Order: sequence, then C-alpha cells, then structure tokens
Amino acid sequence: MADGNKVKLGLKSCYYSKITVTGGVISYATPVALPGAVSLSLDAQGGDVENFYADDIIYWAGAATNGGYQGDLELAYIPDTFRKDILGDTVDTAGLLVENANAVPNPFALLFEFTGDKNQTRHVMYYCTCQRPAVASNTKTETATPITETINITATPAGSAGYVKAKADSTATNWNSWFTTVQVPAYSS
Repeated sequence: MADGNKVKLGLKSCYYSKITVTGGVISYATPVALPGAVSLSLDAQGGDVENFYADDIIYWAGAATNGGYQGDLELAYIPDTFRKDILGDTVDTAGLLVENANAVPNPFALLFEFTGDKNQTRHVMYYCTCQRPAVASNTKTETATPITETINITATPAGSAGYVKAKADSTATNWNSWFTTVQVPAYSS
C-alpha cells in the first residue's frame, strides 16, 4: 500500500456497521451512512512500556500494549438511525424517539475516508462503542450557523483476533466494496 499522500485534507464518507456477537464471533451488518462528517480525532490508547529495574539497570522491558483509540466524531447532525441502531433509542406508537436509561448501546464498526493531496485513504475501526451525545443548540441570529453534534467514541480490539483498525488506498482489491461490507483481514499462508 503506497498512497503517495503528503498531507490529509479532508474527511468524508462516514459509515457505521452494527455489530452482533454470537458465541464469541463478531458479525457486521451492512454499513449505514453517517452524513455530514465535520471532524474525527481519535487518540491512541495504551502503548506504555513497563520497565522492571534490577541490578541498577532496566532488567526487563514489557511489551507496549495497544488499547485502541478514543476521541470524538463531529457530525452536522446525528441521524435517528444511529440513535436507534447503536444508542438503543426506540420509537413509540405515537412516533416519539425515546431515549431509555436502561438501553444498552450496541457496538459498531466505524468506516470513513480521508482525502489526501493525491489520493483518498479508506479506514475502518473494527470495534467501537460510544457515549450519548450532549443536547445543545443556540438561538438563530442574523446568520444561520449550523450547530454540530459530537459522539465520543472508543475503538478497542475486536475480539480474540485483536484487529483494531485497517486502511486501504485505491489499489486495494476491496476498494469499491469498502462501504458496502466491513472488510475483515484475510491473510494467505
């Protein structure tokens, strides 16, 4: 994979894929669009090396851990489909979208694309969870300025396979199907 980019210039094509876990096996639903991506910032978690000192030296250095990523996805507006599929909101008989304190959020894969100076790069975070977004808005003034919504996301390793994320450029064989199905790693022996 050689995308040839020197810089990242944009974010687009965000999708989520609801995860189902049956008998420890993860399966992914067909990805659903999250339109209006404004920004994505996920910081690496883990990575600390534990040093053990003996004989006045570092006698043993533990392996760094990969705890995934944590951060924010800012959208123009969080769609009701995401609220129902992932946050566990329900619709009552009168059509009210209801947030229930007893709802258990569903894990999901997050797919997105970065635009570079030469090429696009598509990404997937394999196992994400999120917190409920804040409720906020402002009054409209002389100008109508959109108010965005932010989801706090934690991306951790997916099951025993340990996949955290993957990326591909347009040379990948699965480029055209990237947003129609979650691309799970396949290795030849």
